[in-house]
Amino acid sequence: MSGGAVGEGVVGGGAVSGSLSPAARALCDAMAASFPGPGDVAALRAAAAHGRSAGPEVASVRDGEASGVPVRVYDPAPGGAGRPLVVFFHGGGWVMCGLGTHDATCRSLAAASGAVVVSADYRLAPEHPWPAAPDDALTVLLWARAQAPALGCDPGRVVLAGDSSGGNLAAVTALRAPELVAGQLLVYPPLDAAAATATGTATATASTAASTAAYGEGHFHTAAHMAWYWEQYGGDPAHPHVSPLRAPDLSGLPRTLLVLADCDLLRDEGLAYARRLGAAGVDCAVHLYPGVFHGFLGLPLPAGRAALTAAAAWLRATG
Repeated sequence: MSGGAVGEGVVGGGAVSGSLSPAARALCDAMAASFPGPGDVAALRAAAAHGRSAGPEVASVRDGEASGVPVRVYDPAPGGAGRPLVVFFHGGGWVMCGLGTHDATCRSLAAASGAVVVSADYRLAPEHPWPAAPDDALTVLLWARAQAPALGCDPGRVVLAGDSSGGNLAAVTALRAPELVAGQLLVYPPLDAAAATATGTATATASTAASTAAYGEGHFHTAAHMAWYWEQYGGDPAHPHVSPLRAPDLSGLPRTLLVLADCDLLRDEGLAYARRLGAAGVDCAVHLYPGVFHGFLGLPLPAGRAALTAAAAWLRATG
C-alpha cells in the first residue's frame, strides 16, 4: 500500500451486518454474565484472570526485566537474525490483566509471524494512574530497541502492538517516539477519553458517537465500563498522550494496522484515527471484522483466528 493510503475493508467474509453472529452472540452473553460491572477493581481483576485458553508452543519463553519493568520474551526460533521485534502492551482498561492473561495472544503472534515478542507488564491504575503506564511502555520500547541485536532482531523492524487499552499505549508510544518504530498494530484501541463522556457533550466528536450509541450496552464491553476505566486511568482527556485521536499532527507516524470489531463501541474511534492517519500521509490499513465484539482477538471464533493470521502476515511485511 502506498504512503498516505487508507485501506478500509471488511475482512473475515461477509458484509458489515451491525449485529453479532450467532456464535459471537452466545459467547458474548456468556462472558457478560460472569463479568462484573465497573467499580470493583479486585472483582474485575479476578474475572479477567480466568478462562484463558492456552496458546501454541513457542521455542523460548522467558521472563525478565526491561529497565525495571517486568517483561516476557517470546522467541519462536532462537538464533535467528534480522527478524521483526514486537513490543506488546496488553489490554484490560489500564486496570487489569497482565502477562498471564495475554500469554496465548503473544504466543500466537510470535509463532505465526516469526517475530520476537516482548510483552510488557506495565503498572496498573488506579494504584498507578497516568502517566505511569505510558512511561513504562516507553521504557520497554527503549530497552527492546537496545536489545534487538542480542534478540536476533533488526532494530529497524520494531513494531508496537496492543489490544484495547494496550492499543492506546502503543499509539501513545508511537506518538512519543515515532523515529524508533517501523509500525504500530492497534487492536480495537480507545483513542479519545472525551468519547466516553455523556453523548452530546461539547468534547465528544460526532464521528465517534454512532458506535458508542449502538454498542455501548449488550456487547460485553460497555460504555459504563469504558468511562470508569478512563476515570481510573486519569490524565487530561485533551492531552494527545491520553487521547491520541486528539493529537494535532499525526504526520511522521509509522506504518499502521488497525484491527477493529464491527459491533464495538470503540469502532468509530479506530476508523476516525485511520482516516486522520491517511490524511497525514501515513500508510494505514484497517481490518474491520463483522459480527464480532470487543475482545474477539484470541477468542474461539473464526474471526479471532483470521485476525491473528492477518496481523502476523502484516508484521512479517513490516520493516
